[in-house]
Amino acid sequence: MKQKSKECASPDPQDAADMKLALNPSVNSDKESSAMVKATAQPSRLKYLSLGVLVVQTTSLVLTMRYSRTLKEDGPRYLASSAVVSAEILKIFTCTLLVFMENNYSLQAMTQLLKEEIVKKPVETMKLAVPAGIYTLQNNLLYVALSNLDAATYQVTYQLKILTTALFSVSMLGKKLGLYQWLSLLLLMAGVTLVQWPTESAGEQKVLTPGSQLVGVVAVLMACMSSGFAGVYFEKILKETKQSVWVRNIQLGLFSFVLGFIGMMVYDGRSVTQSGMFQGYSAITCTVVVLQAVGGLVIAVVIKYADNILKGFATSVSIILSTLISYFLLNDFNPTSLFFLGAVLVIAATFLYSYKGKPTSSTFKV
Repeated sequence: MKQKSKECASPDPQDAADMKLALNPSVNSDKESSAMVKATAQPSRLKYLSLGVLVVQTTSLVLTMRYSRTLKEDGPRYLASSAVVSAEILKIFTCTLLVFMENNYSLQAMTQLLKEEIVKKPVETMKLAVPAGIYTLQNNLLYVALSNLDAATYQVTYQLKILTTALFSVSMLGKKLGLYQWLSLLLLMAGVTLVQWPTESAGEQKVLTPGSQLVGVVAVLMACMSSGFAGVYFEKILKETKQSVWVRNIQLGLFSFVLGFIGMMVYDGRSVTQSGMFQGYSAITCTVVVLQAVGGLVIAVVIKYADNILKGFATSVSIILSTLISYFLLNDFNPTSLFFLGAVLVIAATFLYSYKGKPTSSTFKV
């Protein structure tokens, strides 16, 4: 009896704490409310952190790529096709590292997973050959575009990928666009048209000839088409399977590397043979390669935390920053009133496309 009374008098500390919380509901509710505040604050921080990351990545990629393609150096300029291949190698390495982390840093588990998902599923793997080829073409086109267009004009014009993505989504995925989406696409086309409208006030500081500008615009339009189709095709594949997005990116990167390497040897084979694949590489070139490789992965992570409106805001901030830096630092851009009007329309279209009107309630209280 003494032993029993002693056990009753000395309960477990954890049980005592639980009993205290049960007898003091105010303490319990305070802890729950503080936990809820922490839980809601964390996603909010991540949301705005992802916004900053997306703005920095988008703006820095465009500006460094433009700067690297116009920088005058003593030796040969680096090959755009080589930079595309290098970015794919880095992307494969990064995704493999992420898969390794997902498998609790087990090399055996990661190897088994990649063997099961890539080697033993050849049909599923071959589906990625189509978007890989298109993405490789798109990445090469972006180098052509930024070699012939200033960063601000490129940024605004490249937003036409919203239009191509929307049209391919309707035709391939059966998506339905609302009134706001169709209006935004009209605004987008009008804005890009104004940005590209020829003006007589294209000052003497413009180093781009009409011919090179035409090449740049055509390259951007082709990149928009390829971006829209490849993006929707890749989305369709992701929805049909339950594979990890990182495994899919490894498959995509393998095909992109092979196709990019073939393209490099076909178009720049002589230069590669004479001076090597990494000719003309510098610190700025390596920065471009890293930004291009990590860019798609950053966007994939950002989408997890940021909504479409926040993505539209990031795009708008990136356009504004690219315009200011092109004008004040790169000195290769003279904005006109038509450009500003077109840029405003494109930014408005980006927000309008992401806007979802409040649904009309069809139920009535009785």
